Amino acid sequence: MKPAADLTTTAANAGSYEAGNDTDRLRDPSLYFNRELSQLDFNFRVLAQAQDPHIPLLERLRYLCISCTNLDEFFEIRAGTLRHAQDLGLAPGADGLAPAAVLTRIHDRAADLVKSQYECWNNVLRPALSDAGVRVLHRDGWSDKQTEWLRTYFREEIMPVLSPLGLDPAHPFPKILNKSLNIVVVLKGRDAFGRAGNLAIVRAPRSLPRIIQLPEDVSGGPHDFVFLSAVLSAFVDELFPGMKVEGAYQFRVTRNSELVVDEEEVDNIALALRDELAGRGYLRAVRLEIAEQCPKPIVRTLLENFDLPENAVYRINGPVNLNRVIQVYDLVQRPDLKFPPFQPRVLTGLDGMFERVGERDVLLHHPFESFAPVLELIKQAAEDPNVLAIKQTLYRTGKDSPIVDHLVQAARNGKDVTVVVELRARFDEEANLGLADRLQDAGVQVVYGVVNYKTHAKMLLIVRREGRKLRRYVHLGTGNYHSGTARVYTDFGLITADPDIGADVHQIFQQISGLAPVIKLKRLLQSPFTLHAGVLKRIDRETRHAKAGKPARIVAKMNALNEPQVIRALYQASQAGVQIDLIVRGACTLRPGVPGVSDNIRVRSIVGRFLEHHRVYWFANDGAPDLFCSSADWLERNLLRRVETAFPLVDPDLSKRVFDEALANYLLDNVSAWELQADGDYLRQHPGDGVPAHSAQGALLAKICS
Repeated sequence: MKPAADLTTTAANAGSYEAGNDTDRLRDPSLYFNRELSQLDFNFRVLAQAQDPHIPLLERLRYLCISCTNLDEFFEIRAGTLRHAQDLGLAPGADGLAPAAVLTRIHDRAADLVKSQYECWNNVLRPALSDAGVRVLHRDGWSDKQTEWLRTYFREEIMPVLSPLGLDPAHPFPKILNKSLNIVVVLKGRDAFGRAGNLAIVRAPRSLPRIIQLPEDVSGGPHDFVFLSAVLSAFVDELFPGMKVEGAYQFRVTRNSELVVDEEEVDNIALALRDELAGRGYLRAVRLEIAEQCPKPIVRTLLENFDLPENAVYRINGPVNLNRVIQVYDLVQRPDLKFPPFQPRVLTGLDGMFERVGERDVLLHHPFESFAPVLELIKQAAEDPNVLAIKQTLYRTGKDSPIVDHLVQAARNGKDVTVVVELRARFDEEANLGLADRLQDAGVQVVYGVVNYKTHAKMLLIVRREGRKLRRYVHLGTGNYHSGTARVYTDFGLITADPDIGADVHQIFQQISGLAPVIKLKRLLQSPFTLHAGVLKRIDRETRHAKAGKPARIVAKMNALNEPQVIRALYQASQAGVQIDLIVRGACTLRPGVPGVSDNIRVRSIVGRFLEHHRVYWFANDGAPDLFCSSADWLERNLLRRVETAFPLVDPDLSKRVFDEALANYLLDNVSAWELQADGDYLRQHPGDGVPAHSAQGALLAKICS
């Protein structure tokens, strides 16, 4: 990653940093990486998995597709937001880079990534897959039999749903849907109306499969595939009879997908969001992907129509929608080319969840432990006549969620059910609108969160009558209530009947659904009120311990880090001698290893089989450690502009287990770990001589799932 400022300047300033802890000196832009560039660099680490010969071949293909999909989302959200910031003339962030400068660097870095992605596909994975009997066929490699079958397929399955559009004064450039596959065709000659050919656009409807599997009797093998884009290009001349096709070039435009709803200016956020969603696919363009051999005049025509600058163009050596090859992973049933299956450990004695949790807290570590206890808890709550109320937040749930089924059943059984549905969960907005409708139809009280604050906290509260008293049961998590992601994301979930935690969660629900004032919580930290301050307070406490000559240490794991006050506090702690280990999966704007500033801070990123997702903060606290699990990263948005929670592990055995499994274990990883250097590069870690290989995720699979 290219640094925000030259590292030699930072090193030269080290003496002044060592002279004191003046926070103004710690605002130097050279001490901060740019968030967007750091986030972009994460995809190089994902792509490295695709290039790793020790990983099963189809899994490598999956990593390649993930890096492509991540890049799509990066342009839809981060690049789109930057272009908007550039238009508004917004000031640079902590790194000192203006939006225009960041966009220029994004283009250069993204171009490197795209080049590496297609080199990996064309030179490594595609040939290796072919050798393994899984062939994604080049157009120039089709046999006569394959060509004839594909021609028939084109005529019968594809051609009837296409609507080619010749460009002339009566047919202006059409609207192009975000990330849709399109072909720009160069024509010569005249059609039946005497119109001269020039350019035409062929749009591929989303109803068409992007990967076509050839029948075994046609191809001679069970796993032969062709990209739809190749079929369109091969037979596009059939759409323009009597005219000569002189060129056909696939392209794809990416558009800004960040929905903007002024919540204070609308009467109904759900209705306003529905209106915004209708036009999302046609918002401002931010990137143009075009076939490598496309002539420059055609590229200029496309840029003019999409109102894009030259640095928004990416020449593609292959299919513009490379991420669609992920369908091959799903269609090919070859266990020898995938990770070995594993069976998550299932908690025993699920029949009586209330009795079990009433005796002792339950900690779940996903995906190594099954999500079933959470589902069972909600199911039993829906059926238990002693349960009076259920309150839950839903951010992402997945299609056909059993949780929603249980909540609907609970409402039908006469329980008081309140669900906070976050309508602004990015790319899940439409699904959550449908979810809200279904819950409301069943009699559930649906709340859309708090105006201008996304509700990102993961909370479940069950109120149950036991004898003459009411008892609260709570589930708190670092991840979503989504059975699918619970199988592929690393997350913690705590189920507890602790009275103080139950009271805190109750108050937070009251605050979200009502108009309650700022509340004082007993155990939980909450954004946007106490979480940011609570983190700063604990960092400062370690700093004071270090200055007093006591052992001081901070270990924290999260998805991303960019909040300037937290970073400055960490710099001050490092200057005081606090040993700090940060495990940050994605974007990290803190610069480690700067003499006199951050030489006691180490940052590593883990990229493995599962997506690292849990957030854990640990503070040594002079022998009485504080440990919190949380839904929040140390980002400005999470700490200051969202509703989030951080919850302590009250049971010391469970607290130690979280530290051992999610922190100490990950600090030992020398297989899937990347260490962030002071210049912004990430160096992959390898076992040293005589040092055994240690994969954090592998160790958890062996320990929990064996």
